[in-house]
Amino acid sequence: MEVTIQFDSTDKQLELFGPADSYLRLLRQSLDVQITARQSRLMITGKEDNVKKAAEIVGKMQKQLIKHRSLTAEDVTSFIKRLDSHKPLDTAKAISVYSHKKVIEPTTKGQLKYIETMLDNDLTFCIGPAGTGKTYLAVAVAVSMLKKKQIRRIVLARPAVEAGEKLGFLPGDLQAKVNPYLRPLFDALEDMMDFTQMKKFVELDIIEIIPLAFMRGRTLNEAVIICDEAQNTSALQMLMVLTRLGNGSKMIITGDITQIDLETGQKSGMIEAIETLRRIKGIGYTELNQADIVRHRLVQNIVQAYKKRAKAD
Repeated sequence: MEVTIQFDSTDKQLELFGPADSYLRLLRQSLDVQITARQSRLMITGKEDNVKKAAEIVGKMQKQLIKHRSLTAEDVTSFIKRLDSHKPLDTAKAISVYSHKKVIEPTTKGQLKYIETMLDNDLTFCIGPAGTGKTYLAVAVAVSMLKKKQIRRIVLARPAVEAGEKLGFLPGDLQAKVNPYLRPLFDALEDMMDFTQMKKFVELDIIEIIPLAFMRGRTLNEAVIICDEAQNTSALQMLMVLTRLGNGSKMIITGDITQIDLETGQKSGMIEAIETLRRIKGIGYTELNQADIVRHRLVQNIVQAYKKRAKAD
């Protein structure tokens, strides 16, 4: 198969090809294709699937140059890796939500495993860095189950732990003070149903978004309970959350154990729970990593840079 690409900007050809055509060589070696440049065109030949991948990456490279006015070997390598890890997965795990505009699907193998683990177990722990879809996919599974009438309510909870700022300094009453901690949960919901429907569900307590402390003393039946940012729970808080699980319910515990905001010396309740419960049947565990990040491309680089710094320290 052969594909011809017309350059968007001929004055950027040298930057597109890389020093001594190194970016083109990287594409040739990674995708096993032949690439020939002629004036303002680029010809790519090889197996159909590989040619399509190479053409898509060249398109991303051109957009990168136009938008950011720079292109590095790291960018090209990232495009190649993401194309492979984010290819459509042959799965029936697409998640139907209330929004008619979208069906939510896993975009990496790690996300696929996470969805399967949530569906197969009554209790799931998921750890991973920012941007891997821990919270978003958990909310999607909960909303899908509500839509299918498999549960009667959704309870979304977060510990109100300060990340370098004091809760008491925030203006307003208690609700106003805790709202910033719960905002990411609202954001995920708003992507899966219109605001009017979400507001109605909240008013009827079909969807409850609360600080973690508000779960004490309750038993939650026929519900999906999501405990987000659970790396910031103490051992007692985590035990309290886990024992809220009622009949016909499912619980999902998510967190990033590299971003613990507890006081120095205090062990994360999430880490202790995983160590204690990991081998119990019916409890699932998923670890997402840098390859599962689906936010802006810089998020992967940021996570990797901090990992390298931590190792150096």
